[in-house]
Amino acid sequence: MRERNMIDPIDDILAQARQGSVSAIIQLLNEKLASTGIRTRAIFARGVLQILCEAALAEQLEQSLVVDRIRQILESIKPRNIRRVNINSRLVQEQQLLWLKEISQNPDRLLWSQKITLAQPNIFQRVAAYRTKPRSKPAARVKPPSKLELQQRQSRAFKPGSSFIFLFLLIASLTLYYWLRLKFLDTTQTQTPTENRTAKTKAPAQDVPATPAPASPASVEPFVEAVRLAQKAAIDGKTANTSAEWLDLAAKWQRASDLMASVPPEHEKYAIAQDRTVRYRQNSQVALTQAERRRLLRIENRSIVN
Repeated sequence: MRERNMIDPIDDILAQARQGSVSAIIQLLNEKLASTGIRTRAIFARGVLQILCEAALAEQLEQSLVVDRIRQILESIKPRNIRRVNINSRLVQEQQLLWLKEISQNPDRLLWSQKITLAQPNIFQRVAAYRTKPRSKPAARVKPPSKLELQQRQSRAFKPGSSFIFLFLLIASLTLYYWLRLKFLDTTQTQTPTENRTAKTKAPAQDVPATPAPASPASVEPFVEAVRLAQKAAIDGKTANTSAEWLDLAAKWQRASDLMASVPPEHEKYAIAQDRTVRYRQNSQVALTQAERRRLLRIENRSIVN
């Protein structure tokens, strides 16, 4: 059994979400809405938290239920500096890389959109939160040593015979230095003329200008970046154990799917990209399911321990 004082990854994500981390807010929303089949995305732009809710069926995106649920989740998190929220909903789409620009240009493709304002904690809640914060203890003042202590230190530092030992060590060091120097000069003078001529005729090394490193491309090709993300997700999936780790895998698979979906039709690997778009999205759904299972198992274990 794990020790009680260890930090739960879910608690760490909650702390990041309260600091205003959008990625942590997305993880908590996806975790709490996983049972409804709704997947969320979020971007903080111009002081507004833009949230996109997607599901396979329109019945899963009933406006009143979804808005109330998201409001409850965000107000329980209390994210810093986030008050205005715009909730958008649509059915799952292939092209999801630049979804905010897409829904801004084509708002008729949305099922609905609603703006809400989160309730802020009152003055009493803020005072209670401030009082519960741990305060650092003032540094202890160091008492200056007395005259008697200074005299005792000086008497211990300058014991009888210390000056004689210091002088002996100094003489021994100088004697060793001069002996090593004379030995080095004797060795240099006995060098053969052939070695001297070889040393004189040896050409000096010329400075070779360093070859500049090739400049990195301004942007990575979507297909290559998607393959890299998929390989990383496949490796991390072998060791994933907690709900937070599976949620991170789901985000990586979804990102890889979005990048594959952005490959243009004229690309030589467009057909492969279309196939992997679907496969990576399915892997993301599997990771979300695993995250929900880990969360339910953790809740069940806590209830058994309590």
